[in-house]
Amino acid sequence: MHYLVSLLNSPLSPLTYTYEEELKQGNIVEVTLNKKSRLGVVLSKTEKPEFTCSDILSVKDEFFCEDTLSIAKFISEYYVCSLGDALNLFVPMQKNSLHVEVSLKTNITLSTEQQSAYEFIQKHDRSLLFGDTGSGKTEVYIKAIEETINSGKKAIFLMPEIGLTPQTKKRLKDAFGNRVGLWHSKVTKKRKEEILKALHVGELSVIAGTRSALFLPVSNLGLIVVDEEHDDSYKSNQRPRYNARDLVLLFGKRKNAKVVLGSATPSLGSFKNLPKFRLKGTYFPSTKAIYFEHANNELSNPMIEKIAEHLEKNSQVIVFLPTRANFKYIACQECGEKVLCPFCSVGMSLHVNSNALKCHYCNFSQAIPKECPSCHSTNMHSNRIGTAEVTKRLQELFPTKVIEKFDRDEITTQKKLNTKLKDFNEKKTDVLVGTQMLAKGHDYHGVGLSVIIGIDTILNLPDFRARERAMSLLLQVAGRSGRKGLGEVYIQTQNREFFEEFFGDYEAFLNDELHFREEIYPPFRKLLKVLVSHIKDEKASQIMSEVEKITHHFPEVEVVGYGKANIEKIANKYRYNMLLRSSNTKELLRFAHSCRHLHVEIDIDPLSFS
Repeated sequence: MHYLVSLLNSPLSPLTYTYEEELKQGNIVEVTLNKKSRLGVVLSKTEKPEFTCSDILSVKDEFFCEDTLSIAKFISEYYVCSLGDALNLFVPMQKNSLHVEVSLKTNITLSTEQQSAYEFIQKHDRSLLFGDTGSGKTEVYIKAIEETINSGKKAIFLMPEIGLTPQTKKRLKDAFGNRVGLWHSKVTKKRKEEILKALHVGELSVIAGTRSALFLPVSNLGLIVVDEEHDDSYKSNQRPRYNARDLVLLFGKRKNAKVVLGSATPSLGSFKNLPKFRLKGTYFPSTKAIYFEHANNELSNPMIEKIAEHLEKNSQVIVFLPTRANFKYIACQECGEKVLCPFCSVGMSLHVNSNALKCHYCNFSQAIPKECPSCHSTNMHSNRIGTAEVTKRLQELFPTKVIEKFDRDEITTQKKLNTKLKDFNEKKTDVLVGTQMLAKGHDYHGVGLSVIIGIDTILNLPDFRARERAMSLLLQVAGRSGRKGLGEVYIQTQNREFFEEFFGDYEAFLNDELHFREEIYPPFRKLLKVLVSHIKDEKASQIMSEVEKITHHFPEVEVVGYGKANIEKIANKYRYNMLLRSSNTKELLRFAHSCRHLHVEIDIDPLSFS
């Protein structure tokens, strides 16, 4: 008998192999290709071809169920990759897996508002829990998971990245004990095997982890929670370039499970497309005082005075700076305005080598202006300040205080992360200076002051999501202070009017942003990025020209712009990008699949434009 087999972790189309016995769809088998042993998945029986086929060597005990094959097929079509690449995301099922029904009771009591939120998500198959920082979203999640377990089903709890796991792990363990398994890239191979075995014999009811946890073999799935659903780290930056937050909605539908997305600053797409419950206020009484300083990227005297004021009364401080952006931009030091592309309403990037400003959407470029187009000041600069500089300066100013750095350079292991957070929560650290990691949902109990430096760096990026990312980050960082009691927020920006207008009302911002994006950008239109890279610049340019020719056959697909990528060369390969948009998703994907023979990288719903 002949079978179509999709090779795992392979870009190839399914191949035909023979086997004497009857095989089922989803069986995992061992085969050979070019004299090397490979694992593959049986897709179906097929007719005997004219050529001679290799034999299937053996059949494994693991298999993929029908739901998994169906979801993998969607991933391969939507994210434009081979079925083998899509299936390789999943951990296969074991034969004769057990499902053990348990009954448990958590000690969490919901407030009236939280109870309303809980009842709302129970009524909807998919919903958005739009809850302010500190409003008690986690308690609502835990109650929903408790209900799921007691109804004889299991739950998956997704977090953006490892940075969130220590505290969340504790809260879930406190609620569900040993019925929780934690899964992320830093878990050892041995521990992963233990988790899979526990899942197989029915000892686990909750899988909590980063985006890869979605692909574990969880039978009887009843609920998927996506915490901090706005976070970019749910998007994979390598093939398949899937977004776990978006895939969760498909998993929910195919596996008949409820889906809850939660955030204090939800993504615009979720806000527009899902039934939502607005959970306002904080679980513990707290108040905020906001201070704005008309400056950017500097450790100013007024800021130092404010930090000193808090340190004198043993109140903890967090200082936020954006991570290094890929692009330098130019901004006016007087009015804070950036130079906008006349065609795209996004900031233009500074290319010092070519003495030009360039739009990374439509490729429009112009000479670097000598004066600000808005106020005509000649004080135009591009500068940044880093976490190391700020930490060193604060250590010099406050030698008796413990000042720690909290960014990706510093936090390289799970142990370091746990230690830094534990020391801070135990008040062994006075000031934490960090990047986006500071905003990632950690609960800091004693923070009296959040300082935000360089938020304009995010706001001025040449990216249509710049406003959303800046506002979200600002609110996430600001929300870390005053979780219990009075909190102060010190914001250094030259765009006070923008931040002040929406600081207390992210919902108003999202409605404003919907108006800003209408007819041009997601969630109203789909974007697709084509990336070409080649060791020879001329060859990369030639491939991009061939892609451009293909676009002529797709009138419903609009080319926004194309040319050399923002980062023109990586790993000795020259890079070219094309950005396309359309209201017709099918046509956009049809175009994408028609480019595959050129061996280009396809990124649907891209979040990065570098």
